[in-house]
Amino acid sequence: MGKRKAKKRSNSTLKTTSYFKRFQVKFARRREGKTDYYARQRLTLQDKNKYNSKKYRFSVRFTNRDVICQVIYATIQGDVTICSAYSHELPKFGMKAGLTNYAATYATGLLCARRLLTKYGLDETYEGNTENLGDDYHVEAAADERRPFKCFLDTGLVRTSTGSRVFAALKGAVDGGLDIPHNDKRYAGYDLQDKSLDPDTLERYIKGGVVAEYAEEMADEEPEKYAEHFAKYIAEDFEPVDLEEAMEGVLDAIREDPVHVKKARSKPADAKSWKPKKLTYDERKANLKAKLEAIVADA
Repeated sequence: MGKRKAKKRSNSTLKTTSYFKRFQVKFARRREGKTDYYARQRLTLQDKNKYNSKKYRFSVRFTNRDVICQVIYATIQGDVTICSAYSHELPKFGMKAGLTNYAATYATGLLCARRLLTKYGLDETYEGNTENLGDDYHVEAAADERRPFKCFLDTGLVRTSTGSRVFAALKGAVDGGLDIPHNDKRYAGYDLQDKSLDPDTLERYIKGGVVAEYAEEMADEEPEKYAEHFAKYIAEDFEPVDLEEAMEGVLDAIREDPVHVKKARSKPADAKSWKPKKLTYDERKANLKAKLEAIVADA
């Protein structure tokens, strides 16, 4: 008989009880795939020599029907939002449909910036970029005035590729007068080969020219598909072909009055209450007395 072969040992690590006792689960929002803590740490930690100065971030988030822009700072207790703007507010300024496209995202970023600067009394000092929207703009500190409001772009989990809508919100905020460190490499219209930005292309995206061009082409070639694809525009009597002209009025309206007015909350007259009303001591005493009297009367 030959010699028995030695059994090959597995390369996998044996996970003993000690391993599981020491296992540390990741944060809840990491397990849910909602927060990138590697990025968050760098966006929230402030330099030690700046003491209690807050580190602000310009957060951009997308849902299926909305664009959300917020200026936030972090505390031990939790994040604090000092200003926010939503694309569902844009119909008030004249943009009635297409509330998640590139133009709407730019307008939402602009609205958030102008609203924040108005809140802190910086709106007249830093008006931002009102002409040549396709050019890259960096706000400069005014002499003998307060410095511009500085914050950092927080993109969340969205892919930061060239032409992404998240950079449309950045462009709107920068043109609105916020100081956000950036360059022009991710704007729509940036040529990766020439390494240069085409201002005309970017301005066309900002004003919705690409949407208008697409709508015009579809209306001529496939009218049925046009009626279905741009149904919300048609329902609101807002021609997508004229979007480029309409956007100029929308941006002017945002600059004119960016302040959000809170609606007064009123209780409806016919409000239903499903919980029984809590009785006072005297009411409970009276009810008990009535029950006892009813029992005596029946007897």
